[in-house]
Amino acid sequence: MLTREQALAIYYTGPEAVIEAICDLSLQVDLRQQEVVTLREKVQMLEMAIARLSKNSSNSSKPPSSDDITKPKKPKKPKGAKRRIGAQPGHPKHKRPPFPKEDIDESHEYHLTSCPECDSSDLKFLDLPPRVIQQMELKELVITKEEHCSYAVWCARCNKIHYHPFPPEVVREGLFKERLTALVAYMKYVDHASFSTIRKFIRDVLGKKVSRGYLCKVLQKVSCSMDKPYEELLRCLPLEETVNVDETGHKENGERFWTWVFKAELYVLFKIDKSRGSKVLVDVLGKEFNGVLGCDYFSAYRKYMKDFSVTIQFCIAHLIRNIKFLTGLPDDETRIYGKNLLEAVKDMFKIIHQRDNLSPEAFEVDLDQARQTIMQTALSNVPSCLDTNGKELKTEAQNMARRFRKHGKAYFEFITTPGIGPTNNVAEQAIRFVVIDRHITQGTRSLQGRKASERLWTVIATCSLQGRSAFDFI
Repeated sequence: MLTREQALAIYYTGPEAVIEAICDLSLQVDLRQQEVVTLREKVQMLEMAIARLSKNSSNSSKPPSSDDITKPKKPKKPKGAKRRIGAQPGHPKHKRPPFPKEDIDESHEYHLTSCPECDSSDLKFLDLPPRVIQQMELKELVITKEEHCSYAVWCARCNKIHYHPFPPEVVREGLFKERLTALVAYMKYVDHASFSTIRKFIRDVLGKKVSRGYLCKVLQKVSCSMDKPYEELLRCLPLEETVNVDETGHKENGERFWTWVFKAELYVLFKIDKSRGSKVLVDVLGKEFNGVLGCDYFSAYRKYMKDFSVTIQFCIAHLIRNIKFLTGLPDDETRIYGKNLLEAVKDMFKIIHQRDNLSPEAFEVDLDQARQTIMQTALSNVPSCLDTNGKELKTEAQNMARRFRKHGKAYFEFITTPGIGPTNNVAEQAIRFVVIDRHITQGTRSLQGRKASERLWTVIATCSLQGRSAFDFI
């Protein structure tokens, strides 16, 4: 920066010196301005990078297991506002329904023969219901042991020893019969128990020792028995009117596989495959699938939709998380665009929650109006800014608008299609226990284990959907 004396010296030197000084200062200002622009661009890039790194399960399609497990600090409650332990005021009391009389194995009655206070024996029994305490107890487990003996006979004609053949069902059963076999399968796939845990249970509770290898054979026996019903469901799946689909990772000897879940109205089917692409959808549902597929916005579903003209209902819950990401970006225009779009989607869900209070005609009209509002909000006033090379800087908002232009209709198929919901929650709920199993058991080790998992998971999820006992079905 020039001082006053330096500026006067240049002035008295003459016009040429003044012009040269002004040009030098102008060049310096231009350079500074370019540096400022460059720094602003770097700041914007860093802010966008921070926003992308801040993605979690609440503002993107990332699974909850990828979130930061550090718990945020809870705000301090004001003094005197401490929550009382136990039941809260206003909550209905939960009582266990008593056992019916026909389920009671032993009944014990108690009668007073004298007054507990004055010791009088002049007592009169009243016609009032008795006080009752009901109890349950686990009886000593009894393992019945059977033996099948086939005695040798000598045939004088053929000079050979012969044995009576064992019944085929006895040979097939092996050491563990029906209920014990079902118990092993139940503990492995419902309770997520390891072979070592099951082995300890049989040793400590039932008092018998078995090897891990035999337990594996027991599960293979159960898996083979499920082949027929599993294949039957696999044939029925392409004929369903509505199917919800989701997928999650699966481990097998260090290799990456994928567990696919197909949720129909009355059953759930699992398929483990090396691929996460649309090939699995073609293998399971076929090229002629004529129903509606409920799913998230994953590329495999979009390719299946494009290649075979399949009707798809994209999950709006996933869409809301992607819109929430826009509302947390540093750019003001993108943030306002995301907030407006989020409000429009929330207004549609308000209408869905009021369904019982509206007539079918009014409900359909209100939903269609909400759909039009969402589409208009998504496609109008989309933030845009090009750099000097013509590259779009506000890609997040433009990508969201492009999604609605290309697949907007697929977010609202539920309005005209009975049996399909606006979200893919039913498929995510059906696959949740499989994710838990993966974290506990670390996956499978062979093709046989993979098949057993597919079939047993299908049984467990279907029985749960139908309100049946998976143990009894096995």
